[in-house]
Amino acid sequence: VQLQASGGGLVQAGGSLRLSCTASGSTFRLYRMGWYRQAPGKQRELVATISSDGGTNYADSVKGRFTISRDNAKETVYLQMNSLKPEDTAVYYCNAARVSIHWGQGTLVTVSS
Repeated sequence: VQLQASGGGLVQAGGSLRLSCTASGSTFRLYRMGWYRQAPGKQRELVATISSDGGTNYADSVKGRFTISRDNAKETVYLQMNSLKPEDTAVYYCNAARVSIHWGQGTLVTVSS
């Protein structure tokens, strides 16, 4: 499966962004989809995942601010990010997991204070 992420950009603290990740090449609905992020000098970390049946999981740092969702008809997973903080600044990656794991190319989110 190929993944294409978009929606990153520069936003002020307290603002919102919505990331999108569109998949192609396989049966999207069967995949667990996830968003991860990597800040400069830090390891990649989990942000949120959504299973094939819609179950969600969030990192403690984003609970209550971020929402992951999926549209199987559009083969797209979204990450709605509200109340953004400077510490949310990172490259955000989507991934698709089933038998193997696939990664998208990343989209940069910069939150200014």
